[in-house]
Amino acid sequence: MAKSTSTRRRRASIELVDAKQAVDLATAQTYSENVFLFVPNLIGYTRIIMAGLSLHYMSYHPIYCTLLYGVSCLLDAVDGQAARALGQTSKFGAVLDMVTDRCTTSCLLCYLSSAYPTYALYFQFLIALDFSSHYMHMYSSLVTGSTSHKTVTSDVSRILWFYYNDSRTLFFVCAGNELFFVALYLMKWTTTPIGLYGLDLTFPTVMAVSTFPIFAFKNFINVVQLWKASKILVGVDLAERAAARTVAKQQELEDKQGIRKS
Repeated sequence: MAKSTSTRRRRASIELVDAKQAVDLATAQTYSENVFLFVPNLIGYTRIIMAGLSLHYMSYHPIYCTLLYGVSCLLDAVDGQAARALGQTSKFGAVLDMVTDRCTTSCLLCYLSSAYPTYALYFQFLIALDFSSHYMHMYSSLVTGSTSHKTVTSDVSRILWFYYNDSRTLFFVCAGNELFFVALYLMKWTTTPIGLYGLDLTFPTVMAVSTFPIFAFKNFINVVQLWKASKILVGVDLAERAAARTVAKQQELEDKQGIRKS
């Protein structure tokens, strides 16, 4: 089992390309093979535009803001399918997708910090946790030779494997997490109760309560992701230090043997 796992990892390793060569290739790419113009990346640009417009309307038009933000998030599930269906998967697209997700959510959390100043520290913590866990996870994937941050084996973390390798789970958790934040946003604009079980609750409040467990699970995933990435990076450090000591010992032994021969 261990041997097959290591074989899969070797097959998924990244073939390094010189940075100057990569820049030259990107500059000289033709229209027929232009990664910037891949359909899933065009969808990604559309997401960015719609997210930007939603931020524009956020402070004074909740309907436009919510619609634009919601469609932008829903397109997150479309670009990946388009990439696989059209054979247009790319590292640029994967990073663009992640960066868009992080920035969009963070901008909404910044607004929520001003809308709920008492809880500003909590929203700031969520931003820091989201960015740090994904950055360290991405970096740990790169240094271990993985082609994608979503390639997680069960022997590394079963919960991360379940989260990343089941597209339905990934979509459900991410969508529920965003719905929780959107519900908090709408709670500042909606005051009419829906009369559920005689309780004085608005629809956004009900939505926030319903999606809170998903939000909690998503951020638990972020904590696990941060911890596992930290352990992977420390493990790589230890392996490199051990290799460096072995090389140093071999060099020292060769030097002593050379002195004796002379």
